[in-house]
Amino acid sequence: MSPEPEPLVALVGNPNTGKSTLFNALTGLRQRVGNYPGVTVARKSGQCDLGPAGRVELVDLPGLYSLAAASPDEQVVVDALTGRISGDRRPDAVLLVVDATNLLRNLFLASQVAELGVPMAVVLNQADVAREQGLRIDVGLLSRRLGGVPVVLASAWKGEGVSEVRRAIAQALADRRLAVRATWPAPVAAALDEVTAALRSDLGVEPTAAEAQRTLFDAAGSTAVRFGWTGPRRDLVLRSARDKVRRGGYNPFAAEPLAHYAHLRVLLEGVVEEGGAARSASAAVDRLLLHRLLGPVLFAAIMLGLFASVFWLAKFPMGWIQDGVDLLRGYIAPKFAATPMLQSLVADGVISGVGAFLSFLPQILILFLFVGILEDSGYMARAAFIMDRLFSWCGLSGKSFVPLLSGFACAIPGLLSTRTIEDPKARLATAFAVPFMSCSARFPVYALMCSAFIGPVYGSGWESAAMVGMHCVGLLFAVPVAFILTRFVLRVRPQPFVLELPRYQLPKPRDVLWRMWQNAAEFVSKAGTVIFAITVIVWALSYFPRDPAVADRARTAEPSLTGEALERRVQAAYVEQSWMGRFGKAVQPVFDPCGFDWKITVGVLASFPAREVIVSTLGVTYSLGEGAEADSGQLRTAMQSARWQEGPRAGSPIFSLAAVLALMVFFALCSQCGATVATLAQETGGWKWAFASFATMTVLAWLAATGVYQAVIRFAPPA
Repeated sequence: MSPEPEPLVALVGNPNTGKSTLFNALTGLRQRVGNYPGVTVARKSGQCDLGPAGRVELVDLPGLYSLAAASPDEQVVVDALTGRISGDRRPDAVLLVVDATNLLRNLFLASQVAELGVPMAVVLNQADVAREQGLRIDVGLLSRRLGGVPVVLASAWKGEGVSEVRRAIAQALADRRLAVRATWPAPVAAALDEVTAALRSDLGVEPTAAEAQRTLFDAAGSTAVRFGWTGPRRDLVLRSARDKVRRGGYNPFAAEPLAHYAHLRVLLEGVVEEGGAARSASAAVDRLLLHRLLGPVLFAAIMLGLFASVFWLAKFPMGWIQDGVDLLRGYIAPKFAATPMLQSLVADGVISGVGAFLSFLPQILILFLFVGILEDSGYMARAAFIMDRLFSWCGLSGKSFVPLLSGFACAIPGLLSTRTIEDPKARLATAFAVPFMSCSARFPVYALMCSAFIGPVYGSGWESAAMVGMHCVGLLFAVPVAFILTRFVLRVRPQPFVLELPRYQLPKPRDVLWRMWQNAAEFVSKAGTVIFAITVIVWALSYFPRDPAVADRARTAEPSLTGEALERRVQAAYVEQSWMGRFGKAVQPVFDPCGFDWKITVGVLASFPAREVIVSTLGVTYSLGEGAEADSGQLRTAMQSARWQEGPRAGSPIFSLAAVLALMVFFALCSQCGATVATLAQETGGWKWAFASFATMTVLAWLAATGVYQAVIRFAPPA
C-alpha cells in the first residue's frame, strides 16, 4: 500500500508581492523544478516543514492579477486550482500572498479564489513597507471578515513572520475554513444558475461556481472551449444568460470586478488605518530612471555595463573550464590509443564537444546573476516600462523586453519567458524575434575573429567596438521583423501595458543565487543533451569515410613534415575527404558571395545545429586537431596565414576584413541552434513557425553577410 501523499498547498498571488521570496523562505533548498503534465509552464515545488503538523508540498504558481486567465501562465494557475491538469491533484489549501500596502487591489484575487471552495490562508507580505508608510492593519478583524481564515502579517524579504505563516498553513489545513464569497446581484446570480445547469446537462459534470463564472464572463469564449463546450447550444445559452445580466442593468463583462470590489470595500472598512507617514523615496528615484529622455540613456548605460561585465568576468572561468577539458582529454585519449576510432569519438567528439558547451556556462550564470539582481532590486519592471515606449511602434510591448534580454544569454530561457505575454499573437511575434539576440554561443565566434583579425590590425578599441556591434546587429534586424509580423502577418492589436512598479530593495543573495542556479540547470538539461547528440553526429560526418590512402597521399605530398605537424596535416586531409568535407566543397559556391572558402563553409554547415561547434570544426580543418579553443594561438596563426589556392583570389588572404565581418554578421543573424528551433516549436505549438524562423534567419544571414562582404571589398581599403 503506497503511503498517503503530503497535503498540497498552492502559493498564489499578484506579481511583485514577494511570493517567490516567501516560497524560498518556506522551502529552503527542498525545491524541485519541472513542467506541468501536458503543458510547458514550469512547476516549482518544495517541501515545507510545519513542525508538529508535519510537512506539506508547496507549489509556487505563476503570479497573476485575476483568474480571468489570458496568458498560458495564468491559465495554469486556474487549471491547477480547479484540478484540471492531467496527472496533478487539486490543492488541499491555498496560501494567498498579498501586498500589505495595497489590500483592496490584491484581495481582488482572494475574492475570486474564494469562489473555488478551497481552504485558504492569507499572508499580508511587505509588512515592513506598510509600517514605513504609516499603515496599521487590524489582522484579527480582517480574518473575521474573511470568514475566519488565518491572516498573517509578514515580511518575507526580512524573514519576519515566516514561522507564523507555517502555523497559518497548518491551521488552514486543520480547520478547512472557506473565505467569504462576494454576493452576486440577482440578475447575475440567475445567469450563473442558467450556465451551471447547461454545463451540467451538456457535459455531464458538476461545474464549480468558479468554472461557471469563467464561462459566463469570458468574452472571448476560450474558457467554454477548454471545457469542451462548443456548438450552437453553447452560444444560445450564453446569449440568453448575458441578456439576463444586461436587463438587470449590468455589463456581463464588467459585472465580476464590480461585484468583487463592492464586496471588498465593505470587508476592508476599518481594517486599515493610515498614519500619514511619508512614502518611500521610490517616486523620486523613478522621476530620474523613468524620465522620457534620460531614462532610456541610463537604461542603455546599465545594459552596456552589464554585458561588458559578463564578458570580462566570464573569460576567467571559461579559461579554467577549457583547461580542465584539455587536461581530461589529454588523460583519456592515450587510454584508447589501441582503437583510434573510439579514441577520436571519446576525445574529439564527446569530451571536446561537451567541454565546448560547458565552457559557455559561466557567461550564462553571470548574466542570470545580474538579471536576478535587477529583478529583485525592482529595476527590471522599470526597464520593461521604458522599453514599452520603444517597442510599441512595432507592435510589441514592454512584456517582450525580458524575453529579448534573456535571449542575450540563451534563446531557450528567452522563449520560455514569452509565456507571460497575454496576447497569443504578440507572444508569437516576440518568440520569433528572440533568436535574433546574440546569445552566448555566438560569443566564441566573435572572440575568435576579433582577437585574430581586428585587434592585432586595428587595435583593441576597434576590437571592443566590433564585439558590441555584433550584439546590436540582431536587435537591429529583430525590430523590423517584429514590425512586419505584427502589422502585416499576424495583425496584432495594440495592447495596453499595465504593470505594477515594485518598491526598490536590496536583492537577497540566497534568492538570487538559487534562481541563477535553477535557470542554469534548466539550460544545461534542455540544451546539453541536444548539443551532445549533435556533437557526436558532427564527429561521425567529419571522421568517415576513413580511407588509409588519404593519409598516404598527405604524407607523400609534404615529406618535410614530421611528428605532430604531420599528424595534423593527415587529420586535415581526412576531414577534407570526409562526408562533411565533400558536402562543404559541394555547397561552397552558395557561400562564395559571402567570401567563405570550403573550410569556412564546413564550419558553417557543422554549426547549424549548434553555433559553438564552428570553433572546433575550424581547428580540425586548419590542421590543429579537434578541440581547439577560441583563444588558441595556433588556430589564430593558421587562420591568419590561410590563402586562397585557386581562382581570381589566389594568393590573397581567406580571412580578409571583409570575410571576417561577413562571417560574424552571418553568425549574428543565423538561427544555428537545434535546441532553439525545438523550443520554438514547443512554445508555438508546432513546427510551422519554428521552420519559418529558421528559414527567415538563414536567408537574412546570407543576404546580410553577402552585402557586408561585397561592400567592404569595394569600399574599405586593405589593412
